[in-house]
Amino acid sequence: MGNSNADAAAFRAAAVNGQLGVDPDAAQAVLKKIRTGKDSVENLLRNAGSLAEPPKLGANPVGDAIATKFAERADGGGDSYAQALQNLYTQYEQAEQAIVAAMNHYHRMEQDASDALSGNREV
Repeated sequence: MGNSNADAAAFRAAAVNGQLGVDPDAAQAVLKKIRTGKDSVENLLRNAGSLAEPPKLGANPVGDAIATKFAERADGGGDSYAQALQNLYTQYEQAEQAIVAAMNHYHRMEQDASDALSGNREV
């Protein structure tokens, strides 16, 4: 399986560089779903800090170590829940930017074709 962040970035780069176009009418449903997902992840990110509360596992060395590890994984870096959410948010953001760029490219392609057919295009 590929790297999702790299795939999203590559899709965005292709769209921004004009390598693909998407019919805006067809893309609206996808764009709406992307934005809904992005908003949901953003809300989860805002509340992720509450997960860093260490669970009460008893006053013993093992319980303390597990509670500390749980709290760090919930809100810390690396493999944490918050980091996973941030990665997902970034992917949604890149997909959104790619769809918008591809829609804009589609409009330019249509305009160029229209201009060429009507003789309004500068050479």
